[in-house]
Amino acid sequence: MIEAGDRVPEGTFKTMTPEGPKALDTNAIFAGKKVVFFGVPGAFTPGCSKVHLPGYIENIDAIRAKGIDSVVCMAVNDVFVMGAWSEDQGADGKVLLVSDGSAHYAKALGLELDLDHVHMGMRCKRFSLVVNDGVVESVNVDTRAIEATTAEQTCGL
Repeated sequence: MIEAGDRVPEGTFKTMTPEGPKALDTNAIFAGKKVVFFGVPGAFTPGCSKVHLPGYIENIDAIRAKGIDSVVCMAVNDVFVMGAWSEDQGADGKVLLVSDGSAHYAKALGLELDLDHVHMGMRCKRFSLVVNDGVVESVNVDTRAIEATTAEQTCGL
């Protein structure tokens, strides 16, 4: 599992733009920036849609005031689902939603979560990272409830 002091692994995501799906690599996300990067088990799931993502959206000004350049949310869903979820949640311009459709990046981080027993397949654990110019400063992982990975906990709000 990724740890504080590690460099984030290289990888590519998909994100939805007004022109359609676009590839976005880790260099574009992390190089020269301080980023909160968090992962959720699935778009449109209750905890992710009612608690986790909204906490980052609602607190974006306070997060930026802490010196964070951007907030990025990853889920193991396709780019079309992530685009619809971003629109539904009002995330545009606040939190960038990226698709790790086949869980390749979740596996590279060591944060994959096999939910096949509940017919959801491979996902990612609920996590948050603070990354400064590609180097992980902190790692938080929730095991059950949404506690360690909230905007408030991750960003010290």
